[in-house]
Amino acid sequence: MEYICELRNVSKRFHTINNETKAIDDISFKVRKGEIVSIVGPSGSGKSTVLSLIAGLEQPSEGEVIVNTRSIGFMFQKDQLYEWRNVYKNCLLGLEVKNMDNEENKIKVKRMLEKYGLTNFKKHYPSQLSGGMRQRAALVRTLAIEPDLLLLDEPFSALDYQTRLSIGDEVGTILRNEKISTILVTHDIPEAVSISDRVIVFTERPAKIKKEYEIVFDDLSGERTPMKCRNTLTFGKYFREIWRDLDVEKEE
Repeated sequence: MEYICELRNVSKRFHTINNETKAIDDISFKVRKGEIVSIVGPSGSGKSTVLSLIAGLEQPSEGEVIVNTRSIGFMFQKDQLYEWRNVYKNCLLGLEVKNMDNEENKIKVKRMLEKYGLTNFKKHYPSQLSGGMRQRAALVRTLAIEPDLLLLDEPFSALDYQTRLSIGDEVGTILRNEKISTILVTHDIPEAVSISDRVIVFTERPAKIKKEYEIVFDDLSGERTPMKCRNTLTFGKYFREIWRDLDVEKEE
């Protein structure tokens, strides 16, 4: 089986003048090609640190991070759109940085804008868009570089609940249809369960892996979408078990 990403006994310490903080401790997991994996855990438990290590923004203190691709897309909590560039030009930004903004890729971006309902807004500026539209634009910009691995750091957390459900359903469906290997960091258990093939639960800091769940919906027929997953009895079972894991962690 091919793995696009693997962490082997990874620990990370952050140093200041006065002390040392251990963010994660002896973390090991693998991500298969085309798999969507979510990481949930208490606030400050090192979830975002793991994404930074995978992206190469940080280096592990111990252990090894193996990424079998150079094409990584990273979406942060904020959409990071430039307010002085319109939607279309924002979506070209990653291609420009990589010197890939040729005519063929520009046409591809226009098709993606149409596919994700942004064609009529391509000349609008970010301040003129709703939160959901901004996130769709950020997704188009990220997918335009055709990443083999997509890292999502709570990309829907700033949205209101209804918009978050809608965008989460859209993005989850896109990732599954495009078969993009994805690691999602989130505090939202329903989001993690409905979107993912696997959910990894972290302990309090310094984070260790408390449990892993393979997410299988036997009672789903036809196309799997995040919203359809939420309507199954299996969904409730996963939610309760992961909630219990995190609730016990708080008590400890």
